[in-house]
Amino acid sequence: MQSQLPARLVRCLSVSSSPASSTLQELAFAHNPKGVAKVVLKKGKTQLFKDGSPMVYSGAVDRIIGRPPPKTGDAVLVADGEERPIGWGMYNPVSMFCVRLMQLEDEAKRDSSCALNMEKLLETRIDAAMQLRQSLGLPSADTNAFRLVNSEGDRLSGLIVDVFGDIAVIASSAAWVEKYKPEIEACIHEISEINHINWRPSVDILKEEGLDASNLKEMHSSTCPERTKVMENGIRYAISLEGQKTGFYADQRESRKFISTISDGQKVLDICCYSGGFALNAARGGAVNVTGIDSSLPALELAKENIVLNNMDPERISFLREDAAEFMKGAHSRNESWDIVILDPPKLAPRKKVLQSASGMYRNLNSLAMRLTKRGGLLMTCSCSGAMTQSGTFLRILQGAASMAGRKITLLRQAGAACDHPIDPSYPEGAYLSNILLRVL
Repeated sequence: MQSQLPARLVRCLSVSSSPASSTLQELAFAHNPKGVAKVVLKKGKTQLFKDGSPMVYSGAVDRIIGRPPPKTGDAVLVADGEERPIGWGMYNPVSMFCVRLMQLEDEAKRDSSCALNMEKLLETRIDAAMQLRQSLGLPSADTNAFRLVNSEGDRLSGLIVDVFGDIAVIASSAAWVEKYKPEIEACIHEISEINHINWRPSVDILKEEGLDASNLKEMHSSTCPERTKVMENGIRYAISLEGQKTGFYADQRESRKFISTISDGQKVLDICCYSGGFALNAARGGAVNVTGIDSSLPALELAKENIVLNNMDPERISFLREDAAEFMKGAHSRNESWDIVILDPPKLAPRKKVLQSASGMYRNLNSLAMRLTKRGGLLMTCSCSGAMTQSGTFLRILQGAASMAGRKITLLRQAGAACDHPIDPSYPEGAYLSNILLRVL
């Protein structure tokens, strides 16, 4: 055993002492003997990406080497100012994200089968994503709706895959995802439970990626059913695959379950209830009365169908179509109040530039919700706006709302998206959901 040790050391030393760029350069040559284009970073920008940030912004790029120049969706090397490769990724000259990094050089050396090979990388990462969900207990006997791929959190920036029973819904927000549609479909079809795939291109974002929206609609004609039924934490839901986002908000699964644990004997109000997720959990948890409010008729039709699906008493849980703010103003004028209020509005700040105006809307809505919460009662309030969550100002806005309402609040619980929505810490922009539980005095 001891006689083998020096030989191992020699091999280790010979690998570690090889030039840092040679392996990736050689792999690039093997991938394309004519050469792979290089995106060369500006001086001082390299460390950010070596540290793991997956998005190379166009402002970080000094020059591009390669003739002919690379096209949208091509694999390119990303190099430091001395033209030494640090990794590779998918190129887009139109997008603000010039390159979405897929592997750094050390990783490419360890797993050369995936280096500059998007088809193999997709197989590897989607398989790893499925293994992760299985380790988290998904799917299970009482939950078959979950997120399988969460963009940067699963190291496939621009690709989201939600699973609803035997249907996979793919939300595409990057040009490379559109280019590799057949390969992605093939990987998803390898999952034994999946029988249907529904593509939901994020048209507005893909326009910014340089894609033609009219072509997208033609490309994504689907034979997938428009509606299906899923189960989450033992509660059944009818969902529309033509509805909001991918059709169902799996990110709030853990917070919905939490509501079921605190609702026994309580009177509960669910504002912006969509298809009734929080309201149904409150009823299942023993709430004596539950009211859900939403302005969307299709959403409320699903919510009412969900009452029947779960054999719940329609005298104990009901859904009303009304504007959230108008309902809360009317309820306050009638001196109505609830033990638990849930406020989960749609995205009010889709961009940082509208954050200030959105802050006012969040403050006003939460002030109304606090007025409807019994003294000593609970308010669960949410923001799904990434710009708001990342600004770190949501709690300050809630304090302002409490002041407006003449109430005092204490923080009981802070949560984000469920554990099947992993976040890459080197890309904090992936964090978008805030779920705050307050005691209102």
